[in-house]
Formats: sequence, structure tokens, C-alpha cells
Amino acid sequence: MKAEMIAVGTELLLGQIVNSNAQAISIKLAELGVDVYFQTVVGDNPGRLREAIEIGRSRAELLVFTGGLGPTQDDLTKDVLAAYLNRRLMLHEPSMEKIEKLFSSRGMAMVESNRKQAMMIEGCVPLENTTGLAVGNGLAVDGTYYMLLPGPPKEMQPMLDGAGTDWLRSLLGEERPLYSRLLKFAGIGESNLEAELMDLIESQGETTIAPYAKEGEVAIRVSTKAYTPEEADGKLDVSVNEIMRRAGDFLYAQEDIPIEEAIVRLLRSSGRRMASAESVSGGLLGEMVTNVPGSSGEYAGGVITYTNRMKHVLLGIPMSQLEGEGAPGAVSESTAAMMAENVRALLDVDFGIALTGVAGPAESEGKPVGLVYFAIAEKGKPTKVHTTHLSGGRGMIRLRAVKAAFYRLWQSLQQ
Repeated sequence: MKAEMIAVGTELLLGQIVNSNAQAISIKLAELGVDVYFQTVVGDNPGRLREAIEIGRSRAELLVFTGGLGPTQDDLTKDVLAAYLNRRLMLHEPSMEKIEKLFSSRGMAMVESNRKQAMMIEGCVPLENTTGLAVGNGLAVDGTYYMLLPGPPKEMQPMLDGAGTDWLRSLLGEERPLYSRLLKFAGIGESNLEAELMDLIESQGETTIAPYAKEGEVAIRVSTKAYTPEEADGKLDVSVNEIMRRAGDFLYAQEDIPIEEAIVRLLRSSGRRMASAESVSGGLLGEMVTNVPGSSGEYAGGVITYTNRMKHVLLGIPMSQLEGEGAPGAVSESTAAMMAENVRALLDVDFGIALTGVAGPAESEGKPVGLVYFAIAEKGKPTKVHTTHLSGGRGMIRLRAVKAAFYRLWQSLQQ
């Protein structure tokens, strides 16, 4: 079954709120084996909403609406769809009783416009609203199915998961659900990873392979339809194993987690700890690690040594290393190595990681914007220093530098 989502609300078009319902509905429909081909957002305008219905009906069997079921004048979804289908609006008595009891319990007179929330389209299956007042609608007319859900996510999600899912299951019969695995990669760009897998992507059939890029990371979603999880695993394993054969050196997780969480897990499983010394990244690395719940057991802490004086005072790096004629300077391989080694010793941990570089907008020490050195000092092993040249603005360079450093730390932990 092919579906289209129609989100109704001028506030969505104006960017005043984010259409988070679209993600939740897409996930649910995929679980049920329904293919979402289009998403439409339309304002609170009868003519444009009717046009969206006509277009949706021409290219999908299921139209899922969110929004426009409330009590105000601009809540038009039921009215416009009922007129389009030449159906009456009828009162759903249980919903009306619920509304009346709510106003009575608060000692308030019910505003007549609240009756709108208890109205439903003639011939529909009422979808119970367990967290709000507006009744949902499930309707089948001439081979097209219409599901009307409220706009507020706190009302939409319970209705979708409850009465909405029950109604959809009654339509679908033996429809195969969609099963997916998400593979997360670091240390390789989207275009390079795609080049490694291009023949698999171009020849895909029932099992699909789709790349998704995030800053400093790439995800590959492998999906297939199957009647059982066991059948799905058999299909997915073939593609996943081939992807791992080609690009396994960059694969850090088979679930949707950031690389810093994978690092924390590896540290935890091996009983090791880390610390950081940051210059160019200004504390971003420490922030990202501490965003991982429970990371205090693996991350001892860090220092932000943004100036040469702080590098000298906190990490004991000689000023002759940082300044003066012939000095390597703050932005250098040797300084990055000393920062990593000294913070590891200072906090008595297994790994010290350090970053120094030029985020811009102007060069520093005669060195170009985007030049970053990062070092990993592991107890009992030689310190590794890596050089990278990054593009983008200040924020982008800082983020890309931290993600590159994470990838090298992940490699060291793997070894």
C-alpha cells in the first residue's frame, strides 16, 4: 500500500513549529509495511487543502492527515474532506460526553465551538483520543483510505499507536512490514563510501541500501520487507556482510549512536579511561563525550588551554616550545603530542587526546585556516599525531576536527 501524509497548518509553513509528526508516522507506517512516497504540508485554506486531497488521492491509496481537528475556525480538515467526499459530519456521542464532563469538572461553561472536536465524517471508524478531545477518523471511500489524526504530538502519537494502528492493521491483511539496520561509519566521506558501494546501490532489488550523511559521520540504512524477523535477517545479512567486507574498517556501530558513544562503550568494556586537552575545539570534545549518559566512569575530564599561557601553566609546555624565533608554535605536531601526553599523565588515565589548530577566520602563526593537529597518547605506547586540513567556517572546522579525532581514538581502542 502506498501512502501520502498531509500535514495541515499554516504555522508549519511559517516555520513556527516543526513537523515532528511526519517522522513518527513514517516510522509507524514502515513498521506496518506501508510505503510513504510523498509528504505534503498545506496551510489552513479550504481551496488549497482540497487541491492537496485531490493530488494525494491520485497517487496514493492511504492519505494520513495531521492537524485541523480542533475547535477553532481555522481547523478545517474534517469539513473540507467531508465536503470533498460528499459526506455529512455527524456527532460522536462518546467524545461529546467526554468534552462536556471535562468542562463540568472544571466548573466552566462549554464554548459551543468545542462541539467541532466531537464531529466525525459519516461512515468513518472513530479513533479514540486518550490524551485530548478531538476524535480521530478512519474512513474508506471508493478504494482510498483516509486517516485523520490530531496535530499536537502528545495527542497524535497515542492515537497513532493505539486506535490508528488497529484500524490500519484491519486494512492491511498480510502486508509485509519493513525491517532495517543502520550502519554508522566514521573516517570516510559520504562520496567515498558511496563509491565503494555503488554497484550494490545500483543493483539493489528487494533489499535497499541508502546512504545518509551527517557532519563527520555517514550512515547506511539497509532495508527489506519480510513476513518474519528471521526472514528479514537472512536477507539483510547478505547485504550487511558485503558492506562490512568492503568498508568494515570505518564501521563503528550497527545502530544509531554517535561515535563518541561507541568510544565510551569501548572504554567501559575494557576498563580504561580518557582525558582531553583542547585548544582549537574549545571544549567541544569534552562536551560531546559528557553528553553520553554515564560517561563519567570513562572520561576523567579535560582542560581547555586556549592560550599559550594556559598551555604552559596547566600542561607544563615550555614557552620556548610555543613562542619565539624557531619555536614550533602552538599549532604544531610536537605541541599536540605534548598536550596529549601531559594531560594523560596529569589525570593518570589510559588515553590522552589533544587538538590544536586554526579555526579562522584568519590564519595564526602563519598557518592556514583549517589546519588541525590532533594527538592520541596511550599509556605504554608511542604517541600518534595526525594532521588534517578542514574546510568550512569556525564552527564546522571545530566539529569536523573533533569527529576526526574521535575516529582515530576509536581505531586505537579497536586495536
